[in-house]
Amino acid sequence: MPDISLNAVANLGYAECRFHRPVVPGDTLRTTSEVIGLKENSNGRTGVVWVRSTATDQRGDVVIDWARWVMVHKRDAASPAPETVVPELAAVVEAADLVVPEGLDFTSYDTAAAGEPHRLGDYEVGERIDHVDGVTLTDAEHMMATRLWQNTAKVHFNTDARPDGRRLVYGGHVISMARALSFNGLANAQLIAAINAGSHVAPAYAGDTVHAWSEVLDTAETPAPGVGALRLRLVATRGRDASMTLRSEDGHAEGVLLDLDYWALVPR
Repeated sequence: MPDISLNAVANLGYAECRFHRPVVPGDTLRTTSEVIGLKENSNGRTGVVWVRSTATDQRGDVVIDWARWVMVHKRDAASPAPETVVPELAAVVEAADLVVPEGLDFTSYDTAAAGEPHRLGDYEVGERIDHVDGVTLTDAEHMMATRLWQNTAKVHFNTDARPDGRRLVYGGHVISMARALSFNGLANAQLIAAINAGSHVAPAYAGDTVHAWSEVLDTAETPAPGVGALRLRLVATRGRDASMTLRSEDGHAEGVLLDLDYWALVPR
């Protein structure tokens, strides 16, 4: 919803996201959204809007559907708060509800070409993987990427849009960087099938160096030949945390930028 995105203070989180079919060059995508929740923040000047969106291609087939919640400014801080409605969202997309692209077949998957030998059976629930590498964010890079993603939120481009005069790095860019880093250790996690939940825990800015680690939350088989599913937690941090600590007594640990729970399709 462009009006929500344009005036967003922060994109806060995601749930119930399923990828239904691959997108190829030449496809035309359209998205419809429905407001499913509202809640004013305690400061009385901002609030959270929950939205459910569905994207379809030129044939009318669903490509992706998802829920997200965004912090926005109130038009008039003195106006009464709307009735609070907080939607109930599923904690996880069940493995049986994952959509595997038609024709996907990993029976002849070449692990040598991929660069890592690990298949579904090589991972254990509770295992944590340090992706080691890092990438330093720059204003030029994240602004270009954010434009390409057609995100128009002022806070990513206009230094006058925030009291501190700093451009906020788009959360999707942080997800992209973390996902790219995760290939060191998860090179065979070929396709994202669903996003169960996700939160942008802390803001990121140009000059921050992003590192990432993952935790295996679950494993499952699919009906597709040679295809399994890994449920993973992907954590992006400001600076490398070799201890891979997610939480502290007060919530997320210091330095955590992103906490993303998703399903990936892997060879089995």
